[in-house]
Amino acid sequence: MGLLRVMMPPKLQLLALLAFAVAMFFLENQIQKLEESRGKLERAIARHEVREIEQRHTQDGLRERDSSASSLSDNEDDIVIIYNRVPKTASTSFTNIAYDLCGKNHYHVLHINTTKNNPVMSIQDQVRFVKNVTEWREMKPAFYHGHVSFLDFTKFGVKRKPIYINVIRDPIERLVSYYYFLRFGDDYRPGLRRRKQGDKKTFDECVSAGGSDCAPEKLWLQIPFFCGHYSECWNVGSQWALEQAKYNLVNEYMLVGVTEELEDFVMMLEAALPRFFKGATELYKTGKKSHLRKTSEKKPPTKESIAKLQQSAIWKMENEFYEFALEQFQFVRAHAVREKDGELYLLAQNFFYEKIYPKN
Repeated sequence: MGLLRVMMPPKLQLLALLAFAVAMFFLENQIQKLEESRGKLERAIARHEVREIEQRHTQDGLRERDSSASSLSDNEDDIVIIYNRVPKTASTSFTNIAYDLCGKNHYHVLHINTTKNNPVMSIQDQVRFVKNVTEWREMKPAFYHGHVSFLDFTKFGVKRKPIYINVIRDPIERLVSYYYFLRFGDDYRPGLRRRKQGDKKTFDECVSAGGSDCAPEKLWLQIPFFCGHYSECWNVGSQWALEQAKYNLVNEYMLVGVTEELEDFVMMLEAALPRFFKGATELYKTGKKSHLRKTSEKKPPTKESIAKLQQSAIWKMENEFYEFALEQFQFVRAHAVREKDGELYLLAQNFFYEKIYPKN
């Protein structure tokens, strides 16, 4: 090559180098295409193997179902969802979607109506409830909802736990909504007489006067709902209760949304649990009941009232829990959807199986 450089004129040397570079680029391009083709072939082979295995499993499942048609198999028809709804978090709006879809999607909706809306069950009622939820085959698949704090089913020795979901709200927004709800009701049942009906005092006036209905202690609700049936959960301001609520949210709940982003919550539920929520997103966008319940006569609090509540340690703990839930929800959403032109789109399946052995 050194001899050629001596013998060849500079222009020919440049042309030779260019020809060599073009040839190398072409070869690299061809190698890359071959690698891509090999990857596509491997994925196609893997999908074919998965289909063969699924077909064998389907045939085996059909034979098993024929031999035991009366028993419930461990499949989607054996699913139980529990929505232990926190008051004034748009829970009625969301529950209406479940009621509207139950006939079409073939599942049962059951309201857990506790005496005086007490969120804590007696030990004997806990046993009864767990037994009902796990053994009431005629009601499966089922969607249970009610103002009940989290109940750990593992303590009762059940083999399959229900799926927990929930929605929470900015703590001050939730308290303001509840304050006016007790006085003026909402447009869901406008004729129903409320407990504080006739009291015209605004939320700001209550805060200024140091009233009990707007006291910081009234903020303590979302934490104990997630903490559960332990005595410490209901001790206002308990750090242990806050940590337990966080633990349960991450480990015991499939998904926890926020009122402020309810549509995204509905969309992700439809993607994850289509057996129950197929058609939920469209229904939420267009259905009349989705936005039905609105508290009447609600007046936004002043900055002064908000600042006064935010000075309390109870607000700081409830807000910490809310921010924790919001961060977790946004993390899940970021890995489930993409935004385009102001609209959210669910991501397609992003994994597959390969190298499946033995090949029988």
